[in-house]
Amino acid sequence: MAHLENLVLCRESQVSTLQSLFGERHHFSFPSIFIYGHTASGKTYVTQTLLKTLELPHVFVNCVECFTLRLLLEQILNKLNHLSSSEDACPTHITCETFNDFVRLFKQVTKAESLKDQTVYIVLDKAEYLRDMEANLLPGFLRLQELTDRNVTVILLSEIVWEKFRPNTGCFEPFVLYFPDYSIGNLQKILSHDHPPEYSADFYAAYINILLGVFYTVCRDLKELRHLAVLNFPKYCEPVVKGEASERDTRKLWRNVEPHLKKAMQTVYLREISSSQWEKIQKDDTDPGQLKGLSAYTHVELPYYSKFILIAAYLASYNPARTDKRFFLKHHGKIKKTNFLKKHEKTSNHLLGPKPFPLDRLLAILYSIVDSRVAATANIFSQITSLVTLQLLTLVGHDDQLDGPKYKCTVSLDFIRAIASFLKF
Repeated sequence: MAHLENLVLCRESQVSTLQSLFGERHHFSFPSIFIYGHTASGKTYVTQTLLKTLELPHVFVNCVECFTLRLLLEQILNKLNHLSSSEDACPTHITCETFNDFVRLFKQVTKAESLKDQTVYIVLDKAEYLRDMEANLLPGFLRLQELTDRNVTVILLSEIVWEKFRPNTGCFEPFVLYFPDYSIGNLQKILSHDHPPEYSADFYAAYINILLGVFYTVCRDLKELRHLAVLNFPKYCEPVVKGEASERDTRKLWRNVEPHLKKAMQTVYLREISSSQWEKIQKDDTDPGQLKGLSAYTHVELPYYSKFILIAAYLASYNPARTDKRFFLKHHGKIKKTNFLKKHEKTSNHLLGPKPFPLDRLLAILYSIVDSRVAATANIFSQITSLVTLQLLTLVGHDDQLDGPKYKCTVSLDFIRAIASFLKF
């Protein structure tokens, strides 16, 4: 157990609870366990580490990868079949299309000697995606022990609370376990545990203390902080490598790394540049905005439909409204060139700047450039609001009380070209 404590830091309470739920290998465990907490709170890592360390038979499935019922059920059955078969034997691929078939095939697979008289654990990561599948799937997994009459426990890992899972029909209530966010002391302990072997633990702990002092107020994601720690550590220890300071000269080391941490503060979560580009910036002492081919927004990852919304907004800002029929309708009829262009419109619209456009025009262009059918849902409107928040679109208000909101596109043509290249547009 001492080995397990070294692998799993700052989660002693959760590990103890899970171990008590698992019990002995031959005991019937709790039918279903629901583990939830924010991202990077250790849910997946703790569960996987505990099952591997205790050498319990288990299968781990990510519901994002298995996005259909058939993929999900077949993945579980084939992984179980691989566990039950001998090393020399090549297990046959199992096909399964319905949950009724899954229950029947699950009974057959778990008859194997290697799985008999011990609890089998099925871990479903990103379990919130189960809500978008068939209505009987989640209640079925919660009652799998009862339906199959086998010693099986289903563990659901999610970032949302159980109340948003509970089906309208009656279902078996799982044991709910919460993983709270790591405190600053927890983060200090976990990140300090990753110190490079060529440096002392105290030296790296002092660096982590500085890093958390800068970033903890804006970022508490362990994965992001670990990425930042690895990325900026070479600059922190640079004076020590050059022989200009000792490991105890904290003030000089801080002065050396401070400007680079301020630059990194601008790219928290955004991943505007790659690690290799960031190393080049640190080496050359250049400003991130001066890196060739890099703009403030070009490498920001946007949701799928936000990219199309931004392209539609750019077209609405720089093209006259009366050209929409010509550009976006297949059968627009003939348009006389003499009437199409006026003398004062021969000036490039890019020189005149973006013009405001109404929301209904934006949506009309969006529907015409997206291949699949897009409904005007709250998701689309929230993405438009997000683009305004990111200052990629500007809300310019209303012309009168009867008119709807009007917007302007504030990004450059290069930015639109970069988005279009990602979409292969």
